[in-house]
Amino acid sequence: MAGKNRNYLILAMVVIALMVTWWELGTGLVQTGSEPVMQNNFKTEARFYETLEDGKVRCGICFRNCVIAPGERGFCKARENKDGVLYSLVYGLPSALQRDPVEKEPMFHVEPGSSIYCIGTASCNFRCRHCHNWHLSQLTIEEVRSYYQRTPQDLVREAKDRGMPAISFTYNEPTILYEYIYDTARIAQEEGIRFIFHTNGSMNPEPLRKLLPHVDAVTVDLKGFTEEFYREISQARLEPVLNTLEIIREEGVWLEIVNLVIPGFNDDPEEIREMCGWIKENLGSQTPIHFTRFTPAYRLTGVQPTPVETLEMAHRIAGEEGLEYVYIGNVPGHIHNSTFCPDCGETLIQRYHFSVHQVNIDEGKCKNCGNEIPGIWP
Repeated sequence: MAGKNRNYLILAMVVIALMVTWWELGTGLVQTGSEPVMQNNFKTEARFYETLEDGKVRCGICFRNCVIAPGERGFCKARENKDGVLYSLVYGLPSALQRDPVEKEPMFHVEPGSSIYCIGTASCNFRCRHCHNWHLSQLTIEEVRSYYQRTPQDLVREAKDRGMPAISFTYNEPTILYEYIYDTARIAQEEGIRFIFHTNGSMNPEPLRKLLPHVDAVTVDLKGFTEEFYREISQARLEPVLNTLEIIREEGVWLEIVNLVIPGFNDDPEEIREMCGWIKENLGSQTPIHFTRFTPAYRLTGVQPTPVETLEMAHRIAGEEGLEYVYIGNVPGHIHNSTFCPDCGETLIQRYHFSVHQVNIDEGKCKNCGNEIPGIWP
Protein backbone atom coordinates (compact mmCIF):
# COMPACT_ATOMS: atom_id res chain seq x y z
CA MET A 1 0.00 0.00 0.00
CA ALA A 2 2.83 2.34 0.86
CA GLY A 3 4.45 1.62 -2.50
CA LYS A 4 1.18 2.39 -4.33
CA ASN A 5 0.83 5.71 -2.49
CA ARG A 6 4.41 6.51 -3.40
CA ASN A 7 3.62 5.88 -7.07
CA TYR A 8 0.54 8.13 -6.89
CA LEU A 9 2.71 10.84 -5.32
CA ILE A 10 5.32 10.55 -8.05
CA LEU A 11 2.61 10.67 -10.73
CA ALA A 12 1.07 13.78 -9.15
CA MET A 13 4.48 15.48 -9.04
CA VAL A 14 5.04 14.72 -12.74
CA VAL A 15 1.62 16.13 -13.65
CA ILE A 16 2.28 19.30 -11.64
CA ALA A 17 5.69 19.70 -13.29
CA LEU A 18 4.13 19.34 -16.76
CA MET A 19 1.44 21.90 -15.90
CA VAL A 20 4.05 24.38 -14.66
CA THR A 21 6.12 23.88 -17.83
CA TRP A 22 3.00 24.42 -19.97
CA TRP A 23 2.24 27.66 -18.07
CA GLU A 24 5.81 28.88 -18.46
CA LEU A 25 5.76 28.18 -22.19
CA GLY A 26 2.57 30.21 -22.42
CA THR A 27 4.17 33.16 -20.66
CA GLY A 28 7.36 32.94 -22.71
CA LEU A 29 9.77 31.75 -20.01
CA VAL A 30 11.21 28.33 -19.44
CA GLN A 31 13.72 27.79 -16.64
CA THR A 32 16.40 25.35 -17.76
CA GLY A 33 18.98 24.79 -15.06
CA SER A 34 20.04 28.22 -13.80
CA GLU A 35 19.54 30.14 -17.05
CA PRO A 36 16.19 31.37 -18.46
CA VAL A 37 15.46 30.59 -22.10
CA MET A 38 13.11 32.90 -23.97
CA GLN A 39 10.38 31.57 -26.20
CA ASN A 40 9.90 34.88 -28.02
CA ASN A 41 6.40 34.96 -29.45
CA PHE A 42 7.16 38.35 -31.05
CA LYS A 43 10.04 37.18 -33.28
CA THR A 44 10.60 40.28 -35.38
CA GLU A 45 12.92 40.92 -38.28
CA ALA A 46 15.12 43.96 -37.74
CA ARG A 47 14.86 47.03 -39.91
CA PHE A 48 17.67 49.04 -41.49
CA TYR A 49 20.16 46.31 -42.29
CA GLU A 50 21.74 44.97 -45.47
CA THR A 51 22.75 41.47 -46.51
CA LEU A 52 26.39 40.78 -47.36
CA GLU A 53 28.34 37.81 -48.68
CA ASP A 54 28.61 34.51 -46.82
CA GLY A 55 25.34 35.11 -44.96
CA LYS A 56 26.67 38.13 -43.09
CA VAL A 57 24.59 41.26 -42.49
CA ARG A 58 25.41 44.85 -41.70
CA CYS A 59 23.17 46.46 -39.07
CA GLY A 60 22.44 50.11 -39.83
CA ILE A 61 20.53 51.13 -36.72
CA CYS A 62 23.40 52.89 -34.90
CA PHE A 63 26.80 54.42 -35.59
CA ARG A 64 28.59 51.09 -35.05
CA ASN A 65 27.17 49.57 -38.26
CA CYS A 66 28.06 46.10 -36.98
CA VAL A 67 28.89 43.39 -39.53
CA ILE A 68 27.37 40.25 -38.05
CA ALA A 69 28.08 36.67 -39.13
CA PRO A 70 25.36 33.97 -39.05
CA GLY A 71 24.64 32.88 -35.49
CA GLU A 72 26.32 35.97 -34.03
CA ARG A 73 25.03 39.15 -32.40
CA GLY A 74 25.95 42.81 -32.75
CA PHE A 75 27.77 44.87 -30.14
CA CYS A 76 24.48 45.54 -28.35
CA LYS A 77 23.72 41.80 -27.96
CA ALA A 78 20.08 42.51 -28.83
CA ARG A 79 20.18 41.87 -32.60
CA GLU A 80 21.13 38.46 -34.00
CA ASN A 81 21.87 37.12 -37.47
CA LYS A 82 19.86 33.94 -37.99
CA ASP A 83 20.65 32.34 -41.35
CA GLY A 84 21.29 35.68 -43.02
CA VAL A 85 18.28 37.49 -41.50
CA LEU A 86 18.76 40.02 -38.69
CA TYR A 87 16.29 39.72 -35.83
CA SER A 88 15.49 41.82 -32.76
CA LEU A 89 15.79 39.68 -29.61
CA VAL A 90 13.97 42.12 -27.33
CA TYR A 91 10.87 43.07 -29.32
CA GLY A 92 7.85 42.77 -27.04
CA LEU A 93 9.95 41.73 -24.04
CA PRO A 94 10.24 44.66 -21.61
CA SER A 95 12.27 44.06 -18.48
CA ALA A 96 10.84 47.14 -16.75
CA LEU A 97 7.32 48.59 -16.73
CA GLN A 98 6.80 51.49 -14.37
CA ARG A 99 4.78 54.65 -13.73
CA ASP A 100 7.11 57.64 -13.26
CA PRO A 101 6.71 61.41 -13.10
CA VAL A 102 7.72 63.00 -16.39
CA GLU A 103 10.22 65.08 -14.39
CA LYS A 104 12.25 61.92 -13.74
CA GLU A 105 13.23 61.57 -17.41
CA PRO A 106 14.21 64.41 -16.86
CA MET A 107 11.68 66.28 -18.99
CA PHE A 108 10.78 69.64 -17.43
CA HIS A 109 8.95 71.35 -20.29
CA VAL A 110 6.39 68.65 -21.10
CA GLU A 111 3.10 68.55 -19.16
CA PRO A 112 4.64 69.17 -15.71
CA GLY A 113 3.37 66.97 -12.90
CA SER A 114 2.01 64.28 -15.21
CA SER A 115 2.76 60.56 -14.99
CA ILE A 116 4.28 58.59 -17.86
CA TYR A 117 4.43 54.88 -18.63
CA CYS A 118 8.14 53.97 -18.67
CA ILE A 119 9.46 50.91 -20.49
CA GLY A 120 12.91 49.36 -20.76
CA THR A 121 14.40 46.11 -22.03
CA ALA A 122 17.74 44.35 -21.74
CA SER A 123 20.97 45.45 -23.47
CA CYS A 124 22.61 48.63 -24.76
CA ASN A 125 25.07 49.71 -27.45
CA PHE A 126 27.22 51.68 -24.96
CA ARG A 127 29.39 50.32 -22.15
CA CYS A 128 29.23 53.23 -19.72
CA ARG A 129 31.36 52.61 -16.66
CA HIS A 130 29.00 54.68 -14.52
CA CYS A 131 25.67 53.23 -15.70
CA HIS A 132 22.95 53.36 -13.03
CA ASN A 133 20.77 50.89 -14.92
CA TRP A 134 23.52 48.37 -15.62
CA HIS A 135 21.33 45.51 -14.31
CA LEU A 136 19.26 46.02 -17.48
CA SER A 137 21.52 47.73 -19.98
CA GLN A 138 24.61 45.59 -19.51
CA LEU A 139 22.81 42.23 -19.54
CA THR A 140 21.44 40.17 -22.40
CA ILE A 141 17.82 39.09 -22.57
CA GLU A 142 18.89 35.63 -21.33
CA GLU A 143 20.63 37.13 -18.32
CA VAL A 144 17.81 39.41 -17.18
CA ARG A 145 15.73 37.63 -14.56
CA SER A 146 12.53 39.65 -14.77
CA TYR A 147 10.66 40.45 -17.95
CA TYR A 148 7.21 40.54 -19.47
CA GLN A 149 5.52 40.06 -22.81
CA ARG A 150 3.86 43.21 -24.15
CA THR A 151 2.97 44.10 -27.71
CA PRO A 152 3.02 47.77 -28.71
CA GLN A 153 -0.80 47.63 -28.62
CA ASP A 154 -0.62 46.33 -25.04
CA LEU A 155 1.57 49.21 -23.93
CA VAL A 156 -0.69 51.86 -25.45
CA ARG A 157 -3.82 50.26 -24.01
CA GLU A 158 -2.27 50.02 -20.54
CA ALA A 159 -1.18 53.67 -20.64
CA LYS A 160 -4.72 54.73 -21.58
CA ASP A 161 -6.38 52.48 -19.02
CA ARG A 162 -4.15 53.84 -16.25
CA GLY A 163 -4.67 57.47 -17.19
CA MET A 164 -1.09 58.16 -18.25
CA PRO A 165 -0.86 60.68 -21.10
CA ALA A 166 2.54 59.55 -22.38
CA ILE A 167 4.75 56.51 -22.96
CA SER A 168 8.51 56.70 -22.61
CA PHE A 169 11.16 54.18 -23.56
CA THR A 170 13.99 54.67 -21.09
CA TYR A 171 16.22 52.77 -18.59
CA ASN A 172 18.28 51.13 -21.36
CA GLU A 173 19.01 52.42 -24.87
CA PRO A 174 15.92 52.64 -27.14
CA THR A 175 18.06 52.56 -30.30
CA ILE A 176 18.75 48.85 -29.93
CA LEU A 177 15.02 48.04 -29.78
CA TYR A 178 14.15 50.29 -32.70
CA GLU A 179 11.39 48.12 -34.14
CA TYR A 180 9.61 48.00 -30.78
CA ILE A 181 9.76 51.74 -30.16
CA TYR A 182 8.79 52.61 -33.74
CA ASP A 183 5.68 50.44 -33.69
CA THR A 184 4.71 51.69 -30.23
CA ALA A 185 5.24 55.35 -31.20
CA ARG A 186 3.08 55.01 -34.31
CA ILE A 187 0.20 53.33 -32.44
CA ALA A 188 0.47 55.79 -29.53
CA GLN A 189 0.19 58.68 -31.96
CA GLU A 190 -2.96 57.16 -33.47
CA GLU A 191 -4.48 56.74 -30.00
CA GLY A 192 -3.66 60.23 -28.74
CA ILE A 193 -0.91 59.14 -26.33
CA ARG A 194 2.30 61.16 -26.37
CA PHE A 195 5.54 59.31 -27.10
CA ILE A 196 8.89 60.16 -25.48
CA PHE A 197 12.23 58.43 -25.39
CA HIS A 198 15.46 58.94 -23.45
CA THR A 199 18.52 58.13 -25.53
CA ASN A 200 22.29 58.21 -25.66
CA GLY A 201 21.95 59.79 -29.10
CA SER A 202 23.56 57.00 -31.08
CA MET A 203 20.85 56.29 -33.68
CA ASN A 204 21.82 56.63 -37.33
CA PRO A 205 20.22 59.53 -39.26
CA GLU A 206 17.95 57.49 -41.55
CA PRO A 207 16.09 55.48 -38.88
CA LEU A 208 16.01 58.55 -36.62
CA ARG A 209 14.32 60.71 -39.25
CA LYS A 210 11.80 57.96 -39.94
CA LEU A 211 10.95 57.70 -36.22
CA LEU A 212 10.74 61.37 -35.23
CA PRO A 213 7.43 62.21 -36.98
CA HIS A 214 5.77 59.89 -34.43
CA VAL A 215 7.63 61.35 -31.42
CA ASP A 216 6.63 64.25 -29.16
CA ALA A 217 9.80 64.77 -27.13
CA VAL A 218 13.30 63.37 -26.65
CA THR A 219 15.76 63.54 -23.77
CA VAL A 220 19.35 63.07 -24.90
CA ASP A 221 22.33 62.26 -22.70
CA LEU A 222 25.23 64.45 -23.77
CA LYS A 223 27.69 62.59 -21.58
CA GLY A 224 30.68 64.84 -22.16
CA PHE A 225 32.16 67.01 -24.85
CA THR A 226 35.35 65.21 -25.92
CA GLU A 227 35.91 62.12 -28.01
CA GLU A 228 38.33 60.94 -25.32
CA PHE A 229 35.60 60.92 -22.66
CA TYR A 230 33.20 58.98 -24.88
CA ARG A 231 35.88 56.46 -25.83
CA GLU A 232 37.21 55.83 -22.33
CA ILE A 233 33.98 56.02 -20.31
CA SER A 234 31.36 54.68 -22.73
CA GLN A 235 33.27 52.89 -25.52
CA ALA A 236 31.41 55.20 -27.88
CA ARG A 237 31.81 58.38 -29.92
CA LEU A 238 30.76 62.01 -29.50
CA GLU A 239 30.17 62.99 -33.14
CA PRO A 240 27.09 60.77 -33.74
CA VAL A 241 25.47 62.25 -30.61
CA LEU A 242 25.96 65.81 -31.86
CA ASN A 243 24.48 64.78 -35.23
CA THR A 244 21.47 63.31 -33.43
CA LEU A 245 20.89 66.51 -31.47
CA GLU A 246 20.94 68.59 -34.65
CA ILE A 247 18.51 66.25 -36.43
CA ILE A 248 16.03 66.34 -33.55
CA ARG A 249 16.11 70.13 -33.61
CA GLU A 250 15.74 70.20 -37.42
CA GLU A 251 12.69 67.92 -37.24
CA GLY A 252 11.00 70.21 -34.71
CA VAL A 253 10.69 67.62 -31.94
CA TRP A 254 10.92 68.93 -28.37
CA LEU A 255 14.43 68.32 -27.00
CA GLU A 256 16.02 68.40 -23.56
CA ILE A 257 19.65 67.56 -22.74
CA VAL A 258 21.16 65.84 -19.72
CA ASN A 259 24.80 66.17 -18.73
CA LEU A 260 25.80 63.95 -15.81
CA VAL A 261 28.77 65.73 -14.26
CA ILE A 262 31.38 63.21 -13.06
CA PRO A 263 34.21 64.60 -10.89
CA GLY A 264 37.59 64.32 -12.60
CA PHE A 265 36.14 63.12 -15.91
CA ASN A 266 33.90 65.75 -17.55
CA ASP A 267 33.81 68.63 -15.04
CA ASP A 268 36.43 70.86 -16.63
CA PRO A 269 34.97 74.41 -16.80
CA GLU A 270 36.33 75.10 -20.27
CA GLU A 271 34.87 71.86 -21.60
CA ILE A 272 31.49 72.77 -20.10
CA ARG A 273 31.72 76.25 -21.60
CA GLU A 274 32.52 74.82 -25.04
CA MET A 275 29.57 72.44 -24.78
CA CYS A 276 27.15 75.19 -23.76
CA GLY A 277 28.37 77.42 -26.57
CA TRP A 278 27.81 74.62 -29.07
CA ILE A 279 24.29 74.03 -27.76
CA LYS A 280 23.35 77.69 -28.12
CA GLU A 281 24.82 78.00 -31.61
CA ASN A 282 23.45 74.73 -33.01
CA LEU A 283 20.29 74.04 -31.01
CA GLY A 284 19.20 77.43 -29.71
CA SER A 285 19.28 79.29 -26.41
CA GLN A 286 15.91 77.85 -25.32
CA THR A 287 17.10 74.25 -25.29
CA PRO A 288 16.89 73.06 -21.65
CA ILE A 289 20.00 71.46 -20.18
CA HIS A 290 20.09 69.47 -16.94
CA PHE A 291 23.38 69.25 -15.07
CA THR A 292 22.85 66.25 -12.83
CA ARG A 293 24.76 64.96 -9.85
CA PHE A 294 26.77 61.76 -10.23
CA THR A 295 26.55 59.11 -7.53
CA PRO A 296 28.89 56.09 -7.49
CA ALA A 297 27.59 53.19 -9.59
CA TYR A 298 28.61 50.08 -11.53
CA ARG A 299 32.34 50.42 -12.35
CA LEU A 300 32.86 53.93 -11.02
CA THR A 301 32.16 53.21 -7.37
CA GLY A 302 35.46 54.75 -6.32
CA VAL A 303 34.50 58.22 -7.53
CA GLN A 304 32.92 60.64 -5.06
CA PRO A 305 29.50 62.22 -5.74
CA THR A 306 29.57 65.50 -7.63
CA PRO A 307 30.00 68.49 -5.30
CA VAL A 308 27.00 70.80 -5.48
CA GLU A 309 29.44 73.67 -6.07
CA THR A 310 30.56 72.00 -9.32
CA LEU A 311 26.97 71.80 -10.55
CA GLU A 312 26.44 75.44 -9.64
CA MET A 313 29.59 76.33 -11.57
CA ALA A 314 28.20 74.53 -14.63
CA HIS A 315 24.87 76.33 -14.18
CA ARG A 316 26.63 79.69 -14.05
CA ILE A 317 28.67 78.96 -17.17
CA ALA A 318 25.57 77.89 -19.12
CA GLY A 319 23.89 81.17 -18.19
CA GLU A 320 26.96 83.15 -19.26
CA GLU A 321 26.88 81.35 -22.63
CA GLY A 322 23.28 82.44 -23.13
CA LEU A 323 21.27 79.31 -22.31
CA GLU A 324 17.91 80.30 -20.81
CA TYR A 325 16.66 77.11 -19.15
CA VAL A 326 19.39 75.51 -17.04
CA TYR A 327 18.70 73.00 -14.29
CA ILE A 328 20.54 71.22 -11.49
CA GLY A 329 19.38 67.65 -10.98
CA ASN A 330 19.73 64.93 -8.32
CA VAL A 331 19.99 67.62 -5.62
CA PRO A 332 16.51 67.63 -4.01
CA GLY A 333 15.47 71.09 -2.85
CA HIS A 334 17.97 73.04 -4.93
CA ILE A 335 16.54 76.28 -6.26
CA HIS A 336 17.65 75.47 -9.80
CA ASN A 337 15.43 72.43 -9.87
CA SER A 338 12.65 74.93 -10.63
CA THR A 339 11.89 76.83 -13.85
CA PHE A 340 12.13 80.62 -13.99
CA CYS A 341 10.96 83.06 -16.63
CA PRO A 342 14.03 84.36 -18.49
CA ASP A 343 12.28 87.72 -19.04
CA CYS A 344 10.82 88.71 -15.66
CA GLY A 345 12.52 86.19 -13.35
CA GLU A 346 9.27 84.89 -11.80
CA THR A 347 8.96 81.23 -10.82
CA LEU A 348 7.18 79.38 -13.62
CA ILE A 349 7.31 75.83 -12.22
CA GLN A 350 8.25 75.21 -8.61
CA ARG A 351 9.69 71.74 -8.03
CA TYR A 352 11.13 69.73 -5.22
CA HIS A 353 13.13 67.01 -6.96
CA PHE A 354 10.48 65.23 -9.10
CA SER A 355 7.49 66.78 -7.34
CA VAL A 356 5.72 69.79 -8.89
CA HIS A 357 4.23 72.24 -6.37
CA GLN A 358 3.25 75.21 -8.51
CA VAL A 359 2.76 75.99 -12.21
CA ASN A 360 2.50 79.62 -13.32
CA ILE A 361 2.20 79.00 -17.05
CA ASP A 362 -1.06 79.76 -18.84
CA GLU A 363 -1.47 78.57 -22.43
CA GLY A 364 2.29 78.35 -22.79
CA LYS A 365 2.99 81.83 -21.44
CA CYS A 366 4.35 83.27 -18.20
CA LYS A 367 1.37 84.37 -16.09
CA ASN A 368 3.32 87.39 -14.85
CA CYS A 369 4.71 88.96 -18.03
CA GLY A 370 3.21 86.99 -20.93
CA ASN A 371 6.56 85.72 -22.21
CA GLU A 372 6.09 82.61 -24.36
CA ILE A 373 7.71 79.59 -22.74
CA PRO A 374 8.89 76.79 -25.05
CA GLY A 375 7.66 73.26 -24.40
CA ILE A 376 4.54 71.09 -24.50
CA TRP A 377 1.98 72.36 -22.01
CA PRO A 378 -1.44 71.01 -20.98
